[in-house]
Amino acid sequence: MNILVVDDKAIVIDKLSGLLSASGYAVASAINGLDASEKLQQADYDLLIVDHLMPIMDGIQLVKNLRQNEKYNHTPIIFMTTQGQDSVKQLCNIDMFTAVIDKPIDEQKLLDLVTSLESANSRYQSL
Repeated sequence: MNILVVDDKAIVIDKLSGLLSASGYAVASAINGLDASEKLQQADYDLLIVDHLMPIMDGIQLVKNLRQNEKYNHTPIIFMTTQGQDSVKQLCNIDMFTAVIDKPIDEQKLLDLVTSLESANSRYQSL
């Protein structure tokens, strides 16, 4: 499974990349929504883990743009926020996210979520 982690904090990218790589996933990273948009044009990703607040293009705008693109309309997206899930609900339609998780990230919950998304997709069940 190819995963793109999008966060403007290098420490978060390093932590999540290390955690996911150690679990056998291929991980790439982007530092904001614009960077992620460029990477999504260059490669295919099976899951996106996107931070909420970032400079240049935040996570909400990135996901809104992706959901309008047929290629990524159904791609699972885990949305990370420090603002709390209720705040995110007030800002946008959270149905565009597969899941919303609070920061700081509970590593085991994240791994369980990624595993459940992987098993829900029959494409990976045959691998």
